[in-house]
Amino acid sequence: MADNSAAREEVVLSLADPERRLRRVRLVQELWRPRVGPEFHGANGGTSWELRFPRPAVERMEYKLELTDADEGVQTICDPENPRRARGPFGDKSVLEFPGYTAPAWLEGDVPAGRNRTVDIRSRTLRTTVAVTVWSPPGAVDRRPLPLLVAHDGPEYAEYSGLIRFLAGACAAGDLPLLRVALVPPIARNRDYSASALYARALAREILPRLEPLAPTEGGARGRAGMGTSLGALAMLHAHRLYPDTFGGLFLQSGSFFRQRFDRHEAGFPHFRRISRFVGRILAAREWPDAISVTMTCGSAEENLTNNRAVAAALARQGYDVRLRLTRDTHNWVAWRDAFDPHLRGFLERLWG
Repeated sequence: MADNSAAREEVVLSLADPERRLRRVRLVQELWRPRVGPEFHGANGGTSWELRFPRPAVERMEYKLELTDADEGVQTICDPENPRRARGPFGDKSVLEFPGYTAPAWLEGDVPAGRNRTVDIRSRTLRTTVAVTVWSPPGAVDRRPLPLLVAHDGPEYAEYSGLIRFLAGACAAGDLPLLRVALVPPIARNRDYSASALYARALAREILPRLEPLAPTEGGARGRAGMGTSLGALAMLHAHRLYPDTFGGLFLQSGSFFRQRFDRHEAGFPHFRRISRFVGRILAAREWPDAISVTMTCGSAEENLTNNRAVAAALARQGYDVRLRLTRDTHNWVAWRDAFDPHLRGFLERLWG
């Protein structure tokens, strides 16, 4: 049971255990380290477990429970006494929505579906085939050039953040011009999205050119924007720096801009040093001849907010039209969804009118 009423300044979580099968219950969360903890305490004569902690400075919180039974068996589950869930590629999480949180209005009502077409693109660089899905809005003529939004983790953006639903509604309402979206799936995500020169070349010189017959782009590079979240955001910025003729703008959410100084907790990531070297070059550059429009979003409670602020400041110093917007959330698909309006909409309006 979760109690997060407006009258309380603390969160109260409880879990029934009438048969006393559990030895320990711990909270699993993304607001602080360690990620597992704090620990629940026995309550009601040992027939339940309870945890109290101050309400965090966010509008919503995703979490799970780690249960240890009498035989030291461990399982991680959603809170059975809280029916609210958030979906994600690694399974559902329980959700607390605090007073002041409101889901986006664009989630309500019907929107025109548009059309999805998938093309298999063979990449010699990556030695694999990439199945890219191109979404077109109703009324789009097949061979008519339109602006193109290229999304890393594209299928996940569509499924867990409602990206296509949002854009379909915005196009139908006239808030955005007709545009297409290329949903680029991850192949080997940790390898390819970690400032990989091979992946950047495959994206810029193989994948996007071979999409052109299916999704002809209006206005050359200025008519193409890239978006991504976490490592996907990092990879978009990296591709732009290696191939500046690829994108006219970038929408980067919660970028994993790891640095040696602040991210020792990420040092076990296989490509940490490659990422930190690239970010170091971004931060050290005093100017850049191919500056473009960039909008960045990040959760106010994310531990990598400092890095996103540093990268935003460096890009602004180099002549980019860069805007960093914060959400009162952490590193998750709903937080990224909730930033679409007004931040993605505003970015695309500035880029394409």
